[in-house]
Amino acid sequence: MKHPLEFVRHEIRKRFFFTFLFLTLILFGVFRVLDQPLRTPAAPAGIVSFELARTPEQASNIMISWSKVKYQQSDNFTVKAYPFAVFGLGLDYLFMPVYALALAFGTLLAAEKHEGWFKSLGAVAGYGAFVAAAFDAVENYELFQVLLGKVFSPYPEIAFYCASVKFGLLIFGFVYAIVGGLLPKK
Repeated sequence: MKHPLEFVRHEIRKRFFFTFLFLTLILFGVFRVLDQPLRTPAAPAGIVSFELARTPEQASNIMISWSKVKYQQSDNFTVKAYPFAVFGLGLDYLFMPVYALALAFGTLLAAEKHEGWFKSLGAVAGYGAFVAAAFDAVENYELFQVLLGKVFSPYPEIAFYCASVKFGLLIFGFVYAIVGGLLPKK
């Protein structure tokens, strides 16, 4: 099996990886800021708690907690936390191709050091990065529906399963890239 980015010339693969990794880290930093007002007792992990809410009741409790929280910008300017979730989900559509390309290039760099089944596993991890982004897109659509007031089945459940698959694929790709990068070249 060939890696989905194997067509990219060898001499520019690392440059692409570091470019997309840099962009991923910048956007990740933006998400950390956006997530602060979304961390409530009902959503201790912020937006991730919402992604993994699973039931309409849990999603509703999280949204209620967000509507009660006011995020203090300055002494005379207060913003409710709820819009941070909406903006973050929208920005996530830009984040998806960026993190997918960073992870896919990371798995490609790790895979090219090896042969046989481990190299093929890198191709699977590379495709998995793009599949994770696709699941993330569906998850965000479902979460937007919940934020728009459709706090009933199947929206939270679909978002939960999409988020679970997404996180599983991202962890798999990340572990592959790290292990494959650290293992000696064969």
